[in-house]
Amino acid sequence: MSDATYVLETREVMIRFGGLTAVNNFNIGVPQGSIVGLIGPNGAGKTTCFNIITGFYKPTKGEVFLEGRPITGLPPHKVCEAGIARTFQNIRLFYNETVLQNVMIGGFVRQKSPWWMAPLMIPSCTREEKELREQAMELLKSVGLDMHANEISNSLPYGAQRRLEIARALATKPKFLLLDEPAAGMNPQESQELMEFIKKIRTDFNLTVLLIEHDMKVVMGVCEHIWVLDYGVLIAEGNPEQIRSNPKVIEAYLGEEATQNA
Repeated sequence: MSDATYVLETREVMIRFGGLTAVNNFNIGVPQGSIVGLIGPNGAGKTTCFNIITGFYKPTKGEVFLEGRPITGLPPHKVCEAGIARTFQNIRLFYNETVLQNVMIGGFVRQKSPWWMAPLMIPSCTREEKELREQAMELLKSVGLDMHANEISNSLPYGAQRRLEIARALATKPKFLLLDEPAAGMNPQESQELMEFIKKIRTDFNLTVLLIEHDMKVVMGVCEHIWVLDYGVLIAEGNPEQIRSNPKVIEAYLGEEATQNA
């Protein structure tokens, strides 16, 4: 059994690709309502850990628990139904669809009517789609994109596309949100706004958030607890001050200059 005080827990998680052990002995416990981070050099295995948690990869050994229930090996859509949503390192929007349609697509995971009912104009299905549209508009308002609802998503600026991807993830009504390098490509002002945005959605949507990020100002500014991964192995964990001053972390990843500027 898992410790149900954690919203997400991994135990002894390991994955091999051929002869390569990409992640080994990955153990984390994420408290309900926290914002936590997973950092490390490129190739350390961070996104691989995300892919295991979200069902894209099945671990070679070990277990993943959501609120004390095992979800190891479930396919991604079942993990999403269980309450985990994610964004991606490279933004993955439906670029030929409108901003509103992108968010509505996220909401379909909670739709009760079978997909084949939609063309038949069955009242219950029509009513549910109307509710889905209204909920999507509320989400767009919460991320400041409601004025762009009917625009094609690839017309948005980069930072707005990031917020749209998060809004689509929120449309699945998650308990646990994984953000893969949300500040990538952002300028300092956008990164500062992102930190406030992450804190706001944590509160507004009663979320627990785990993020991968290379921008140390974002990591140190928003995360309450941080794990550090190097060559697929956790080498440190602690609060931002402990991580900033950890000799192993400085040697493997941060460097003296990064710790001074974080």
